[in-house]
Amino acid sequence: MPKLSVYNISGQPTGEEIELNEMVFGVEFNEPVVHQAIVMQQANQRQGTAATKTRGMVRGGGRKPWKQKGTGRARSGSTRSPIWVGGGTTFGPQPRSFAKSMPRKARRLAIRCALSAKVAAGELVVVEGLNFDAAKTKNVVNFLTAFESADKKNLIITNGDNENVALSARNMPKVTALSNTCLNCFDLLHNNKVFLDKSAIETIEGVLA
Repeated sequence: MPKLSVYNISGQPTGEEIELNEMVFGVEFNEPVVHQAIVMQQANQRQGTAATKTRGMVRGGGRKPWKQKGTGRARSGSTRSPIWVGGGTTFGPQPRSFAKSMPRKARRLAIRCALSAKVAAGELVVVEGLNFDAAKTKNVVNFLTAFESADKKNLIITNGDNENVALSARNMPKVTALSNTCLNCFDLLHNNKVFLDKSAIETIEGVLA
């Protein structure tokens, strides 16, 4: 079983070690499943609202510009033809859904792989009492400075929704704060350092093990 030292919010080791469930934090990395999970997450964030007007949607163009024969000009039935300036667009984008889905077991496997990769790389830090007394950006700055990670991309995982942590990290572009119920592969792998509240581990292992 993987073992990690436990730290306090001041960056000092508490002298305690915690054993992590090997089924969650010690699995072999499955690249195809992780890739599929990240593609699914990014696809589901797309709005899919891009739209263009076809010749039937453009205002005007109901009258035939000139008679069919006798003018010497090419035949034309509408000024809103795609080959006319101001006409409609041929095969342009229309509103659509980019949503993708994965089986629940595959989604959970991908998260286990991401967590295990962070443990193997030494980029997961277990913190006891990960909470702030007030919603201040200075609290997060001091916290990350204590772990020498202020200039890196960081993910803070709390036990449930923690308003003080979420609001404190909101103004920092390189910091993401998540509840342990909102884990996802992209945020786990996109950030250089992951700080995990000790009290959140039990819930994570209960769901993913």
